[in-house]
Amino acid sequence: MQAGFKGVFDCKKLNVPTLIIHGDDNQIVPIAASAHAAVKLAPRARLRVLPGRSARPVQYPQGPDQRRSAGVPEVVSNGLFDKERIMILEKLLYTAKAHTTGGREGGAFHSDDGRLDVKLSPLGGPGAGISPEQLFAAGWSACFLAAIKLVAGKKKVTLPADVAIDAEVDLGTTHGVFGLAARLNVSLPGMDRQAAQALVETAHQVCPYSRATRGNIDVTITVV
Repeated sequence: MQAGFKGVFDCKKLNVPTLIIHGDDNQIVPIAASAHAAVKLAPRARLRVLPGRSARPVQYPQGPDQRRSAGVPEVVSNGLFDKERIMILEKLLYTAKAHTTGGREGGAFHSDDGRLDVKLSPLGGPGAGISPEQLFAAGWSACFLAAIKLVAGKKKVTLPADVAIDAEVDLGTTHGVFGLAARLNVSLPGMDRQAAQALVETAHQVCPYSRATRGNIDVTITVV
């Protein structure tokens, strides 16, 4: 799908009870005229703004009590649409700060505490630098592994000592628009496969990186 608004699609034909409005960067301003037609067509449908073909509609529990019990953040409404649900932090645990110069092409960034001082190189090219995608892969996999340990602790499941994650993050384009895709390959040696799969699926719901990217990029989580 090309950039920009292309229309309103009734996803009930795809067995998904959601209307999807495709646009760029979740912008709904350019489609106000068509929005009224969509509401008239399906007045009870939940409207979502999704940025491209890889985005997947998400069904949320209906009713405020059910949403709260399921851990779904409250909806911020602009009067016509329900905007993307945004989790507002109630308790701040940590803030990471980094200063970046130069961008991808020979740039660098460092953290405010001096522990991280990194040079960047373009898309894994030659040189001593690394790419933002490598940093993202490292951060997500570390967070996901922490989520696995958290879930295992709550379920009283013993993890293998050599549990590990191999993360891959792709940078690419669709119709000229840049986007990401990711794969997390989780290794839980010696663990029952069904139990490992259940553990990983629950961790995917808990990990804040997974929550932040859900519905935005194509993500594959595999137990290897």
